[in-house]
Amino acid sequence: MDLTEVTYCGLYCSLCASRRRIPARAEALRDSLVKEGYDYFGKEIPTLAEGWDPFRAVLDHLATNPCPGCRAGGGYPTCAIRDCARERDVATCAECDDWPCEKSEFLKAYVNLKGDVERQREVGLERWIEEQEERLSCGFCYADIRLPRKEE
Repeated sequence: MDLTEVTYCGLYCSLCASRRRIPARAEALRDSLVKEGYDYFGKEIPTLAEGWDPFRAVLDHLATNPCPGCRAGGGYPTCAIRDCARERDVATCAECDDWPCEKSEFLKAYVNLKGDVERQREVGLERWIEEQEERLSCGFCYADIRLPRKEE
């Protein structure tokens, strides 16, 4: 079974904006700016001149470097869940008897995580992956239903 798109916590990488939506939107913005002549004029506009090159570098990076996925080192760099799952030799938190735990607390903004983990337990990981591909084909993205972050 291919787990490339499956995070250790129980999300699906392809449903994350960093993996699909952000690169596409960054590319569209970059293409639009080029079409409108900003590659030439962007540096000449006083309010943009100083930040134009760094902005273009970030935009180019976002357009061409989507998140590689949880299992390839993407996502939160010091993810305790990834470390724990590897330690316990589980594919996702759905296989762990201790879930939910304090490590999953930082994901509470992902309101569908609990349901996804329960669904993995109910139908198995392989079937769950098929269901996530169906969600993807319908345009679903976690960012559409994620709770806003609280400023601390």
